[in-house]
Amino acid sequence: MGAGSFPGSSSGRPVRPVLDRDEVDRALTRLDAEHEAIETSLLALQDHAGRRLLEGAELTGVTRDRWAATEQSITLLWAYFDAYKGALDGARELRERRRWPSREDLVELTERLRGESVTVAGSAQAATLTGPARLTERFTLEQLVNRMNELYARSLDLVVAADAVWSALPARIDLLAAELHRTRGLAHSVGVRPGEHPAGDDLESITEELTSLRAQVVSDPLAFWVPAPGSSAPGGGRPDTERYDRAARALEDVRREIDAVLTVRQDAEQRLVRLRDVLVRADRTLTEARAARGEVLAKIAASEVPAVSGPPTALQERLVAAAEYRRHAQWHRLSPLLESLEREAEDELLRARESLTAVTAPLAVRAELRGRLDAYKAKVARHGMAEDPLLIERYDAARRMLWSAPCDLRVAEEAVLRYQRAAAEVLVPRQPGPVDQRGES
Repeated sequence: MGAGSFPGSSSGRPVRPVLDRDEVDRALTRLDAEHEAIETSLLALQDHAGRRLLEGAELTGVTRDRWAATEQSITLLWAYFDAYKGALDGARELRERRRWPSREDLVELTERLRGESVTVAGSAQAATLTGPARLTERFTLEQLVNRMNELYARSLDLVVAADAVWSALPARIDLLAAELHRTRGLAHSVGVRPGEHPAGDDLESITEELTSLRAQVVSDPLAFWVPAPGSSAPGGGRPDTERYDRAARALEDVRREIDAVLTVRQDAEQRLVRLRDVLVRADRTLTEARAARGEVLAKIAASEVPAVSGPPTALQERLVAAAEYRRHAQWHRLSPLLESLEREAEDELLRARESLTAVTAPLAVRAELRGRLDAYKAKVARHGMAEDPLLIERYDAARRMLWSAPCDLRVAEEAVLRYQRAAAEVLVPRQPGPVDQRGES
């Protein structure tokens, strides 16, 4: 049967083409498929784990407000679905009356399938969600499907977002809290406690933050949801983990600090022994320098001898404090003290060695002059010139100066140089020259 048209009625309904039998059957088949899809989606939303959690949770903040509106949307969805199903059932019943529907049947079916044939009673939910309050609302089946799709997408988006936050953050927070508990036990064992060490205060702060964060995530998950820019798909976005990540980084910093303290605890005794050894060596070196200074002042004349400082008492006192920290397991205080003591003890040993070198320099000069004098004497003896009167005289003069006390290094050095010059003149062979014939006749 060809499609016709029906005139507008006194109600002001627009004139629209009348569907033929095949068009009616195709429309009913499509609407049946839409009905089945909508029902499946609504049942899936009803059974969604996120929706059940939202129904049972004590919500706060933005989640409480948005879930209250979403519950109204879901209630309205089912009301729309029931109206849709009723209208579809009525149209199908009308179509099934006759195998070959009459024109009046086709006009009625066209109105039911294409016109505003679905009447839904107005409600507070509909007024809140769709606009001003009305006693009734009229829809075409297509309009009603679009309205249901819109409400369903908004409802599913909220449910999926809340479920994604609950699936991601509480479990991660619990794992971090367990790690925090282990770290606190370890920190307590090495003396890192609140009020005594900054890392102990940090642990308290992290504990409070994780407790607060978990409570907020459980009661207000949507406050921790970041929608994806430009995404229209339900659940498009990601959980906001910024606060969790910040707490995790803070805990990692504390763990590194505790690891450093643990390292101190493990080798504290060895480091203290090494420190004592360095300071003992520095003290002995200074003692040697003081003794050497007295010897220099007694044996070397006209020489500037630097003063020698006393033992490093301040370092000794701090070393005693370090030992006390170790005895009372105050590792967090021992760690920085040992680091500074090790640097300063090495500096003190170097200073003591430099002092000894400076003090004994005149003795080293005298020893060098003695060695040079004896070396030249041995050289002269090898050349058979040991009995030369001038060399004997100059050797004895230099030797008396170098082996007398106090020794004048400047005068002694001049005496050694005179002996060297005399020895050089004796040891250098004479150059050949013209033969003197005056002695021959």
